[in-house]
Amino acid sequence: MRRQTIRGCLVTLALLAPAPLISAQDGRAGAGAGAGSMIVLAQMASPQAVNEYQRRLAEYQAAREAYEVEAGAYWSAIAEKRRGRNARRREHQVVTLDDYVLTQPPVYAGPRRPVNPAGEPEAETPQRPRKIIPVVADLLKAASDYYQWAPQRPATEADFKRAYARFAMSAGLTREQAVRVYAFETGGNGSHDMQAGLSSWRPGAHAISTAIGYNQLLTTNSVELIAEQGPLFLKVLAQRAALLSGPARQAMETKIAVLKQMVALARSVPDEWGEHEKIGDTPQGWALHAMVLDVDVGPMLQTHKLMTSVRFARAKGYDRPLTAAELEMMNLTGDGTGLDMVTMPQDMREQVPSANFFQRSGYERNPVASRNNTVAKLLAVTETRMDSNSNQPGARELAAAF
Repeated sequence: MRRQTIRGCLVTLALLAPAPLISAQDGRAGAGAGAGSMIVLAQMASPQAVNEYQRRLAEYQAAREAYEVEAGAYWSAIAEKRRGRNARRREHQVVTLDDYVLTQPPVYAGPRRPVNPAGEPEAETPQRPRKIIPVVADLLKAASDYYQWAPQRPATEADFKRAYARFAMSAGLTREQAVRVYAFETGGNGSHDMQAGLSSWRPGAHAISTAIGYNQLLTTNSVELIAEQGPLFLKVLAQRAALLSGPARQAMETKIAVLKQMVALARSVPDEWGEHEKIGDTPQGWALHAMVLDVDVGPMLQTHKLMTSVRFARAKGYDRPLTAAELEMMNLTGDGTGLDMVTMPQDMREQVPSANFFQRSGYERNPVASRNNTVAKLLAVTETRMDSNSNQPGARELAAAF
């Protein structure tokens, strides 16, 4: 059951603010700093400076409290309207402008928090545990540890693109949809093993999520797709194995045996996003995610990540072919939320704030959504980025593979 994908043009359109993240290859960062400088500053602060600080702090806290009341009411209204729309759709009723919040989110415009002249540390907010993000090396190790297997990597990136194009066309994905989504998700030059936050032109960068590949699949996506589409994948591989002989056939049969074990694991829990996420957060789930790197299974995973959205739209009675930008909205925000935007008439798109489709934590950390603050603007900036990135070498190479 596909619930949502949270990446955001790698992170830009993320829906939820992530917990503190760290790569599994980085180790855990050290912590702590001395308090000697605090003591020195405390001795230097005058009573007048302390009094001024307390006055300004009180002003800040009052302004912030007022803002939080206003913002809390706004985002509660967003959630309430969303529940109402869902209920109306279940009853096959028409959704109108009245079913959306039509004002933009409040923006804090009060004073900034003043700096304590005494140098005393502010009350600490308990930090959530850092979430380890596996990188490609971790996925490969997990596949070896749990299945004594390694994905078959393509000899060249063009080989992966050709395999993806062949399967995408056979599944019903158009060249425009595949290429433009790839251009948006990877910047037009991404490789099959490109991970969010990591790129060859950013030395020293760190992974910011488990999203990998042309459509930036998360570990949970891989687990879910293997659970739901695994039998189809096994059928396709069996057909390919029948045409092979010698070592090539033996390698394919080994891959099939491994995938069968992975399907069994993915189907050992209810078909729910939360259950698949639990598996995806384990080293054994990392091993399943390694399939996204395989030249046979990876293109199938990438294709069906998008085709689930296409089928969802059709099942809901949306017969017109999805544009690449519309498909990307469903790819990014989840099928239900994305279809809400896709099915909206153009005149409504111009009026409905994009905040209606986000949770507060994600929206406030999302400059694309806040700057392009209506559905029409959000779709337009997506189209613009697709146009620009489709001219990159990687996107042109993928287009030529179709």
